[in-house]
Amino acid sequence: MASSALKRGATVVLERLGMYLWGFRPRLMAAIVIQLGPVRALVWFVVHMPRYQRTLKLYGPVRTHLLCTVISLVNGCRYCTYGHARALELSYLRTHRRLFPLSEHTIGQLRGKQPGLIRYSMVSAAQSAGLYSEVPWMDRAIELTLADDRRPTEYNDVRISRLVDMMSLLNSVGIASNAEPDEAHSPLNKDRALNRRYDRLRPDPEA
Repeated sequence: MASSALKRGATVVLERLGMYLWGFRPRLMAAIVIQLGPVRALVWFVVHMPRYQRTLKLYGPVRTHLLCTVISLVNGCRYCTYGHARALELSYLRTHRRLFPLSEHTIGQLRGKQPGLIRYSMVSAAQSAGLYSEVPWMDRAIELTLADDRRPTEYNDVRISRLVDMMSLLNSVGIASNAEPDEAHSPLNKDRALNRRYDRLRPDPEA
């Protein structure tokens, strides 16, 4: 009974965190508590979320969500791929005032493909979007995602390595729980005007 109460409490805390950051209760939170246990789940977020927020501030949302999307594609996680791809779309639209070349749904179709095809498709899209400087960052993220030893060997590797470790854990939970995608994993998800503009420019093909 106490264990169940602790799990419910931890889930509520993490869902409220998602609500505060992104404006919704992420479906993955309950699965994280189940798989890691309530105490470990809370400690994991206490350690990793501040690091992620610092990376988001340093890299900016476009690069951060682009890397998280690529990592999730290589790992094969539908839930995280959609959440970060949608965040990428909103961030790119706000920054560049136009659409990213691939929709979040088209990006999602790359999940499960060979890493080489994922890289080719995402690099081509980034270059078409004018994000030429992001290609080396994506290449390194893919390389570290596929590596047995993910320890950083260069200065820029430190944050990429942490992103890979963080996303790989979330990806494994998303895959194991078969969590359904929900919304953009970004504060921009709370910007309803931006979301309406994006949806108007790119209607949901599944609607």
